[in-house]
Amino acid sequence: MKNWQLILAFFRVGMLGYGGGPSSIPLVQKEVVGKYKWMDEEEFANVLALGNSLPGPIATKMAGYIGYRVAGIVGMISAVLATIVPTIAILIILLTFLSSASDQAWVNGMTQAVVPVVGVMLAVLTYDFLKKSGDGLGWKLTIVLAIASLILIEWIGLHPGILITGLLVFALVKPTAKKQQEGES
Repeated sequence: MKNWQLILAFFRVGMLGYGGGPSSIPLVQKEVVGKYKWMDEEEFANVLALGNSLPGPIATKMAGYIGYRVAGIVGMISAVLATIVPTIAILIILLTFLSSASDQAWVNGMTQAVVPVVGVMLAVLTYDFLKKSGDGLGWKLTIVLAIASLILIEWIGLHPGILITGLLVFALVKPTAKKQQEGES
């Protein structure tokens, strides 16, 4: 039953995740956290953060991990195939169609009209993450981290994976230093 649910969940993500990997993240969250409740918001945020720090497409990495976590190796294979096979089929069909109608204005308008919808989906996801971070870390630290991340990624050009990896390493090392101080006193 869980394999069938994994296939349905990631099939929907593969079919509706128009605009690339980041646009599919809110859809994955809706299926995994909202509908099937395979993980909570915090675990999903951790999977997303770690997935962003590793090379490769985010949607397939998340599908592989979540599928494995829910139903083992078979679940991993089911989730990854359900994510990529619809996209490949749609790509073949759309490119065949669009190449024959590429000179039509409505074709260009159709592809541009989807962009605002994807933007809203990402904004809602961003708001949810900031709210969760504010509840966990406090709003002052959340705002400082958000502004520092914006500066480092957008203006300095730091790769988000480096920033996420740095924060993960800091989170792993910091409690150890704190425990050592507690042990000394």
